[in-house]
Amino acid sequence: MGAASSSALARLGLPGQPRSTWLGVAALGLAAVALGTVAWRRVRPRRRRQLQQVGTVSKVWIYPIKSCKGVSVCETECTDMGLRCGKVRDRFWMVVKEDGHMVTARQEPRLVLVSITLENNYLTLEAPGMDPMVLPIKLPSSNKIHDCRLFGLDIKGRDCGDEVAQWFTNYLKTQPYRLVQFDTSMKGRTTKKLYPSESYLQNYEVAYPDCSPIHMISEASLVDLNTRLKKKVTMENFRPNIVVSGCEAFEEDTWDELLIGDVEMKKVLSCPRCILTTVDPDTGIIDRKEPLETLKSYRLCDPSVKSLYQTSPLFGMYFSVERIGSLRVGDPVYRMVD
Repeated sequence: MGAASSSALARLGLPGQPRSTWLGVAALGLAAVALGTVAWRRVRPRRRRQLQQVGTVSKVWIYPIKSCKGVSVCETECTDMGLRCGKVRDRFWMVVKEDGHMVTARQEPRLVLVSITLENNYLTLEAPGMDPMVLPIKLPSSNKIHDCRLFGLDIKGRDCGDEVAQWFTNYLKTQPYRLVQFDTSMKGRTTKKLYPSESYLQNYEVAYPDCSPIHMISEASLVDLNTRLKKKVTMENFRPNIVVSGCEAFEEDTWDELLIGDVEMKKVLSCPRCILTTVDPDTGIIDRKEPLETLKSYRLCDPSVKSLYQTSPLFGMYFSVERIGSLRVGDPVYRMVD
């Protein structure tokens, strides 16, 4: 087990401080404040947790540009807004119409053929029939900030310039497009706006992901689905951040709180699937039927939560980040239980 995991395990088992210790600290703290030299605050001890290994991380993906190809990485930081590799963050770039409305592979399926290479301070974009496009990660502060719309919610985005805008426009050949970048100084989309009727959900913010900072699927769930399909699909149809091996099909549905590396995560919701899953990641052709129709035959939600998921089949899980840190391929996936 790595140093990060060991420290995380120790952290989860920390005992509370004896009462006498707290009284002593309090007395010293009050004296120090009276002298005007130092302030103190009492830290609430964390709960003891038991850890049950439920799998192993087999793949990690970052998708810098929403709906474009993912970048497979061996190790990543996990921030409260999702994965980060160096200066590149997951779904911090997005193609938009000139009026700021989002554009994804639901509307432009060939976006899934745009591949991305991470090189120092640049992203290199490649697509069929196009010359490579080199995009600086850090943008001039003078670049225009657009008011964008993502699934009916307002969010900002800094314009990435005319050159890359023309590149996407020439590639997609349907209408003028712009590329925008989210900045951490901007306000993300919050849980309350994403799920206004689900007041019990934990608070978090996201940039341009659909619903949450982390999307996770098990290898076994994909294997189960493919036993029911005439034409097999790949994990790229579903675009998860983290793939887990060594568990049963759909076991991820039952994971409430997880520890991976030194990152703690908490379940948000199941992932409701849409026609984006029917875009072939190798051809950019949208089928609009499979694997969605097959998923609907056996992965609909319980009637008690139909108001939330409607008729969308469920495949994969959304998680929020409760403790930031780093994780890597090969890390054990622990379920945390009281």
